[in-house]
Amino acid sequence: MIFIVFVFFFLFFFYSCSLSQFVFKSRVRNMVSPEKLLYKQPSVLVGRTDVVSVTPWLAPIIWEGTFDPVLIDNIYKPMNLTIATTVFAIGKYDRFIRDFLETAEKHFMVGFNVRYYVFTDLPHNVPSVNLNQGRHLTVIQVPGSNRWQEISARRMEIIQTTIEHQIRREADYIFCLDVDSKFHAHWGAESLGRLVAVIHPGYYEQTRDRFPYERRPASTAYIHMDEGDYYYGGAMIGGFVEDVYTLTKVCRNKFEEDAGNSIEAARQDESHLNRYLLYNKPSKVLSPEYLWQDFKAKTKEVKVIRFSGVIKNYAEVRPNV
Repeated sequence: MIFIVFVFFFLFFFYSCSLSQFVFKSRVRNMVSPEKLLYKQPSVLVGRTDVVSVTPWLAPIIWEGTFDPVLIDNIYKPMNLTIATTVFAIGKYDRFIRDFLETAEKHFMVGFNVRYYVFTDLPHNVPSVNLNQGRHLTVIQVPGSNRWQEISARRMEIIQTTIEHQIRREADYIFCLDVDSKFHAHWGAESLGRLVAVIHPGYYEQTRDRFPYERRPASTAYIHMDEGDYYYGGAMIGGFVEDVYTLTKVCRNKFEEDAGNSIEAARQDESHLNRYLLYNKPSKVLSPEYLWQDFKAKTKEVKVIRFSGVIKNYAEVRPNV
């Protein structure tokens, strides 16, 4: 009888845990370098001095010249990782899908397993693109909207639920990117980390009081004028699937709390993202090389543009501008 009761409570505990906790593929792995791989000798005395390459909490900031792309890709490729990549192409934004995918196939995680997830209200408009070996495309239909702000706001919710239902079983890492962008140069394993953010190209030279944070205390995205590390771009969120899941879940709940109080954060999901990252520090920060803007001239600090938002007429592609 005692044994039966013990088994009952064990099964109850196990079943309860299985409902409340999801299983993720992500695992911490050793940095094993292949034997006889030749690369330039690293130095502790010579390197980039024009930019900061580490945050105050000792997370690396990734700039050209701070890593060896051949070495780090060869460390990660034997791990047989899968990288999920999500983009939203709602309404007229479907016109950007082809360039995004075709340039990604040339520059993004080349040699790695990649699963693209395209969220769109017009699945029949998704073009056929030749993908390299180990790369897959999944098209997921989502509702459209007459307000681009609502599309931006619902992104966190959709990513969260898709991780729950599908991505957590299919990928180790995830990058959530903007579809109205193109890849221009190498983007590889140097970007992988538990929680990865990118510094917005419009504010990397500004002081924190100039950042467009949500400044209204009534919002759950509120950041005081004397707080803030960097201004992170909402066009790139990345990391372990588990860590990004937690981020999207928290941001979604905070957004819904605001909505219940008739508040919409200044920059929708980007405002909530910056609030989250202020108190949940990213383990790796990507420089503006990984999120440039085509209308901006390249600066002396930016030696290479890897990924950038394309020039577009917002009044033409957004429904309520």
